[in-house]
Amino acid sequence: MLYAAVLALVVLVLLGVTIQKTLGIRSRKDFMLAGQKLPWTVLVFTLLSSWIGAGSLFAGGENAYRNGFSALWQPAGGWCGLVVIALIAAKARRFAQFTVPDLLESRYNVVARVMGTIAIVLSYTVITSYQFKGGGDILHLIFPELSRTNGMYIIAGFVILFTAAAGMASVAYLDVVIGCLVTGIVIIAVPLLLNGVGGWTHVTTALPADHFTLFGPQTVSEAFGKLLPTMLLLIGNQGMYQKFFSARSERDANRAVAGWIVGTLLLETLLVTVSVIGSSKFRIDNPREILPTSAKLGLPPLVGALLLGGIFAKVISTANNYLFSPATNIIHDIYLRFIEPDAPEKKSLTISRAVILVLGLFALLQASHFESILQAALYAYTIYGAAVTPAVLAVFFWRRATTQGAITSIVLGTVVTIGWQLAAISSLDAVYPAVAASLTGLIGVSLLTPPPDPAKVEKFFA
Repeated sequence: MLYAAVLALVVLVLLGVTIQKTLGIRSRKDFMLAGQKLPWTVLVFTLLSSWIGAGSLFAGGENAYRNGFSALWQPAGGWCGLVVIALIAAKARRFAQFTVPDLLESRYNVVARVMGTIAIVLSYTVITSYQFKGGGDILHLIFPELSRTNGMYIIAGFVILFTAAAGMASVAYLDVVIGCLVTGIVIIAVPLLLNGVGGWTHVTTALPADHFTLFGPQTVSEAFGKLLPTMLLLIGNQGMYQKFFSARSERDANRAVAGWIVGTLLLETLLVTVSVIGSSKFRIDNPREILPTSAKLGLPPLVGALLLGGIFAKVISTANNYLFSPATNIIHDIYLRFIEPDAPEKKSLTISRAVILVLGLFALLQASHFESILQAALYAYTIYGAAVTPAVLAVFFWRRATTQGAITSIVLGTVVTIGWQLAAISSLDAVYPAVAASLTGLIGVSLLTPPPDPAKVEKFFA
């Protein structure tokens, strides 16, 4: 009953914030960029909450259950990426458009915009799909009579409704509530869970010794195969750029990155720690559920209920973010760019909400394709990281990159990742051939084609 009550409270809070922000939507800019009024304090939590979702809570938990503390190689990719982000944030806010394909067209051409949009939609709907799956797992843990599949359907409907209602304003301010809740509860949960399982001696005795080594039972290649996709996704992450575009100022964008670095290091390390401690006591059939299982069975009821409610809210938040971003792409980069450029505000808002519905249903269909959330996460990260990130980084860091090189990079990154997945090649992580092909295309074709127009390039280096 306590768990159901906390979950109901979380839903009511989310609903209240969404209704409030929906009433303030007056234009497409309000819907997509929250009116460009987000202060750095809000940006910190929306960046943190959108980054730490089912990929960290379920994929990271599954990784920690199987590999111990070497699971930290996965979030370490994000930590490495944050170093690059610190150099980009203010530039991104200065450019202040709507989407990453805006960057691609401004620096390259319209074909780069379209190809980037396709890659983003493919990867982000996969990420949304396993948020639905993770949310269904939580509902099943709280209400055992509800199957995981039916729980997934409920979560999907909930997310689609909330995302379509208020756009970026809803996403950003929901994240403040969720980020504060989860961060506080996880800090409390670690010592309580450790005491509940019998202390650190029990943890080290119950688990294999390699769960406490640098690479664990993984090879070096497997560890970096988790680090690289995560790093590349974060560096080129459209949701992140969209939030920088939403910032009140360049200074707010920069300050938000500093807070994001601290929050990510703290929270992801604590989440892996909770999963490792829980795995020393609970042997479960679905390793991806180790974090919510530890919350329910290993903590005092109130703390466990709050942590489970926070995990649920984070899944909702991340699903909102990754469903909202590709919908923005389709409206802004396809519909308003090629189909009806002069569409009135009211019509574009209506179509935006319809697109969110369609993409949500598409994500729901994909949720049945992957059983392992970890594998789904790495696949989605690789599509985005190999196809989009190299071309995006070249916007800010390489004057010599050409339109032909960028398009080749996007196409090769997408095709190699999907082909590797369809061929079910398990001897080598897809990120290695996909990134190699993408970089080869970007660098090689750029050097073989005429340099870009300096006027088109210099605005990104001013």
